[in-house]
Parts: sequence; structure tokens; C-alpha cells
Amino acid sequence: MTNNESGMDQTRMISGAAGGALLLMGLRKRGVLGLGMAAVGGYLAYRAATGNDPVMAAAGLSGNSVAAKPIFVEHSVVIDRPAQDVYDFWRNLENLPQIMSHLESVTALDEKRSRWVAKAPLGTHVEWEAEIVNDKPGQRIGWHSLPGATVDNAGSVQFESLPNGGTRVHVALSYRPPAGPLGAAVAKLFGEEPSQQIAEDLQKFKAAFEGNAKN
Repeated sequence: MTNNESGMDQTRMISGAAGGALLLMGLRKRGVLGLGMAAVGGYLAYRAATGNDPVMAAAGLSGNSVAAKPIFVEHSVVIDRPAQDVYDFWRNLENLPQIMSHLESVTALDEKRSRWVAKAPLGTHVEWEAEIVNDKPGQRIGWHSLPGATVDNAGSVQFESLPNGGTRVHVALSYRPPAGPLGAAVAKLFGEEPSQQIAEDLQKFKAAFEGNAKN
């Protein structure tokens, strides 16, 4: 099975799981909200089961047209530690699940390539390979996913040294959710939307990293 086929299977599995859950939730509710949830759930379940997208077909578009629009997320935090120390922690990519709660694991394959596994809605997960494309020790790390990734993404982390000896960490991510914008909405409903998580994750990282320095 090719990477693209594996990615499509994962996308359909996530879409089907989310659709089934929404459909059941919608049927249990009354009124317009229940009908809307059931309709969205039925649509996702149908698309997962058949591989067809009736909404996009009616619009004369393919699913890839929607998925081609990335979502951009960014956030900054100031950490009371030198930039080189913070960079060193991030550069060991296998540390990243300690920072980002949506990551299950990151495995370094060589100096530049790594395999990422992330949580997805309803207990599922997605995985991909990424490559570091910009690495300036103590200053910046940039990466992008490799072809065939279930979640097409790119990002960078900048480490800005401050006059007081601290570091401003700025994280910027661009990603395409597995099921397009509708998938992003479903992910947000189940609390797995990166823009919600990154701010919280960086605050937790700040508290833990500064705390370890005092111990």
C-alpha cells in the first residue's frame, strides 16, 4: 500500500468515526441543533463508507480542492531561560510530546527526518514523516511534512534572546486537517484543534521548564 493510499484510509477512518458519533449525538438531541448534527454526521459517515463527496461533486470540485487550503496557527511565550537551552530541548524532537499534548510520539529517523504520531478525534491517530529544512542553533527550527503525509503540515519555532536573559519562543504552524475544513470543525468539537492546544501547551511548557531550572 502506498503512503497516499494509507493516508486516504486514515482520513476515511477518522471521518467515519466522527460521522458516526455526530449522527448518534444528533439523534439523541431534539430541535434544529440535533437535526444539524445528525445531518453532518450522516454526511461524514457516507463519505467515509463510499469514498464519494456529494457536496464537493455538486459544486464541481474534488475533495483535494478543499483540503488544499491550509489553516495557520501561531502563538508566542516568554520563558525565563537562555535561548540556547530552550533550543536544545526542542531540537531533540523526541521531547516534543512533552510540550504538545496532541502528539503521541516523535521518532528521529536521522539528523533531519522524523516520524510523528498525533492524536485525532474519537481516539484515532494520524502519522507522517517530516524533515527539518531550516536549523540555526539557538535561533530557529523549521520543518515540513514529506509527501504522502496524512496531515500535510509545515512549521517553525523561533528562539529570540531577550535582554533579561530570557527567550521569546514563537511557534507558527500551517496544516491541512485530514477531512478538510469540515474535519477541522469536527476536531474542534472534540477538543483536538491545534489552535486551542498550542497556547495551553506553551504555557505548561513554560511552567515546567522554568520550574526545572529552579530545582
